[in-house]
Amino acid sequence: MTMTITEKVAYLKGLADGLDLDKEPSKEAKLLTKIIDILEDIGLAVEDLEDEIEAVEEEVDAISEDLEDVEEVLFEDDDDFDFEGCCGQCGDVDDDAFFEIECPSCGEDIVIDESILDIGEVTCPNCGDKFSMDLVDEDEEDEKDD
Repeated sequence: MTMTITEKVAYLKGLADGLDLDKEPSKEAKLLTKIIDILEDIGLAVEDLEDEIEAVEEEVDAISEDLEDVEEVLFEDDDDFDFEGCCGQCGDVDDDAFFEIECPSCGEDIVIDESILDIGEVTCPNCGDKFSMDLVDEDEEDEKDD
């Protein structure tokens, strides 16, 4: 078991008390007594700092756990949809209003919103080519195949 700084200083103080340095009129005895007093103050200050660091570490751990919870809530839907091809002007909108399609010219995946589907023509942000889309309802297509 290792001794703390405060315990070590208390040990030194006990040794000094055993030598009766406070009764000695010498300059050296006065010096040693003052050094031990200063060491005692330093030891207490270090102990206070260690306690404060431990409290800060606990707070940081709690904040980190809270942040993980917030990230989980904020980013839980990011795996469901990839906004990589989006123009970035969409803002805060519903993911269901977006569709990912492949450009027939360059083959890159692009993301379009429902309003562009109504227009029927898309300009690829990657290559600049325009192409039209044939809108087919998947349910209707499944019924025709049966």
